[in-house]
This record gives sequence, C-alpha cells and structure tokens, in this order.
Amino acid sequence: MFLEALKKQNSALIECAVTLLRKGLVLPDTYVVDVDQFRENAKLVKQQADKFGIKLLAMTKQIGRNPVLARILIEECGYQGVVCVDYKEAIQFHQQGIKISHVGHLVQPPSHFIESLVRDITPEVITVYSIEKAQEISDAAKKANRIQSIILKFFEEGDALYPNQESGFPLTSLSAVVGIIRQLPNLKIDGITHFPCFLYDEDAQQVKPTRNLHTALSAIKEMERAGMEVIHRNFPSATCCETLPLIHRYGGTHGEPGHALTGTMPSNRKGDQPEKVAMAYVTEVSHVFEGRTYCYGGGNYGRSHIEGALVFEDAFPAGRFMPICPTDAANIDYYFQLDGGSSVGSPVIMSFRTQIFVTRSDVALVEGITSSAPRLLGIFDTQGREIVR
Repeated sequence: MFLEALKKQNSALIECAVTLLRKGLVLPDTYVVDVDQFRENAKLVKQQADKFGIKLLAMTKQIGRNPVLARILIEECGYQGVVCVDYKEAIQFHQQGIKISHVGHLVQPPSHFIESLVRDITPEVITVYSIEKAQEISDAAKKANRIQSIILKFFEEGDALYPNQESGFPLTSLSAVVGIIRQLPNLKIDGITHFPCFLYDEDAQQVKPTRNLHTALSAIKEMERAGMEVIHRNFPSATCCETLPLIHRYGGTHGEPGHALTGTMPSNRKGDQPEKVAMAYVTEVSHVFEGRTYCYGGGNYGRSHIEGALVFEDAFPAGRFMPICPTDAANIDYYFQLDGGSSVGSPVIMSFRTQIFVTRSDVALVEGITSSAPRLLGIFDTQGREIVR
C-alpha cells in the first residue's frame, strides 16, 4: 500500500533494511523503524496540534507498544502521554515508567485490574460505556481516596462500529446514564469520545468526518444543555497534520496520532503528505512452489491492503517489484506469496498498513539512516519488550 510512498519519501530506509537483513543483524519478519524520521513526523504533528490548541495522546499499538518511541514522543516531542488501547498495554507502559493518560477505549479495563489502574497508574481519563464499569471505577477511586475522571461513549443506530468493537451507551439514554453516574462517589465526567470520528474516503481521496463524530457532537450538546462542562472532547482515528484542522473545526480538544507517526496513513499512499514513511517491513524468500515465491510471514494484518513487494536478487540490485498473491485471510500467514519465481535467500521489502501489536514480528529501531553510519538501537517484540540475541 505504501511501497511507492516509501520509495519516494525514504529510499534510504529501504537500503538500510536490506543491509541489516543481509548482515544477519535482523531476521525475516522484522519492521525496521527510522527513528529520526519518526521523530520528525511526531514534531510536525505536534506543531500542527499546537496551532489549534489540541492535546496529543500517542497511540503506540501500531508500533508495537515500544517504550523507546513512547519516551521520544513524551520527553522530546511534548506529547501529553500515551493512550493505551487495552489493559495489557497499560501494564507494559506502567512497568516502564511511561506516562499513561487514557485507558479504556477501545478495551475496557477488567474488574480485577481496576483497583491497580486507579490507585497506581492514575490515568487522566478512563473511557466508560457501562454502568457496571463506572461503579467499579467509583469503588476503586473511593478506596484510593482520589477523584477519577472518566469520559463516556455514546452511539446511535447507523454509526460505523467495527466488528468486535461494538460498544457504547445509546444516545437516547444519555440523560439517565449521566444521572446515575453523577451520583457515584469519586467520579467526574470530563467528556465524550467515539470511534472512528474520521475516516479516509477513497473516492474523495481525503479524510472526512463520520456519523460517529456527529453522534459525539450531539452527546456534547445534550450534556451542555444539562449544565455540564465538557472539557475533554476526544475525536480519534486518522489524527495527522491533515485532520487536526478538522478536529479543531468540530470543537475537539484531543487527538490520538498513531499511523501518522510512521507516515502510514491512507492519505499518504502517494507520498504527498508532510509525514514521511518511517517504517519498512523486511523479510526473505524462503522457497518457490509452483511458480510462486514464498516469503517468511508473521507480520500480516487483515486490513493491510498490501499490493506487492520489492525483491532484491543479485540480478536486480535496485529491487524488482512482484505483486502479492491473494490468499484466504482465515489461514495463518506463515508466508507471503508473490506472483512469480525468485531466488531463495533474497531480501524482500514491503510497506503496508499494520497493527504491529497483533503480529508476531520483530521491531528494529535504527537511528542515523540518512548518514553513512546507521545505528541499530535495539530489537523488540510486538509488546515492546527488548529482544536479546
């Protein structure tokens, strides 16, 4: 999906990834991150957010919950903290001493984790979409003798809810829900969220608001009519330089950049966005079977929109494009299949939409790629734990 953008914006990353594989410094099925370009992307997004007074919470699941990159975002680039998509990410970052600002969206904290979450991690906000979970958080906050801020998620029929992510209070129940939660001790309702609030429109080739955003705006208006101050208006999905003006236009206060940090937003498919591609996937030809090339897999993601790969054989030092062969998504991605024959052991470069935390890949961080002496900072697993080989 992003192979042409990668070639256009960061060809040095391709060369670096191929060299790392050929020297045996990384193994097949590795995402190589250009840390310098990652840092530049993060700064660009932060500068744009600052223009509109929007606070940024870093979404790091796409980059494998990596603590090194998270610290760069918070300590160097001024991000407010990280948003943890689930409780396992919250545990990982808390153990690393990284500031956690938002937990509970998309995955609610489980019952036996809430006491530790409220007492020890103390996130700025927790997203809530059930009365039972609000009660559990209230009990934990009372026990910890602190006030825990929460934000609520409402939905209407016709909203865009991804499979296995369906959640929220019906918008028609807002008055009753708010009334019950406001009676719970040690809780403070700070705001509203929904997901996704913005999505890339292939036909228009630009990011557009979704129905979900308008549902969130309706919830905000209803809460304000009830005399409540809605100070946290979190409008996630596709947060990048292009969408920050839209977040501002609709009154948003928070964004959650993820793919923008590696330049792998759908809007950057042509390599024409300010954020540049900062991540490449490197693997290797395993074998050829009945005219198809099989490359080591492990990093595929069901919505990757992968189209092909560059294969670096001796006869093609600059890389030869080979299209991907469609396969059944129900099968394990032991291999990627490419259309045509190739040489066993040849490096293969791909660039596609990913969610590293659901893969079984390695993540290699490299600085100085544009210099004559790139430095491998470390290799990590998909949950942000450093690998020592």
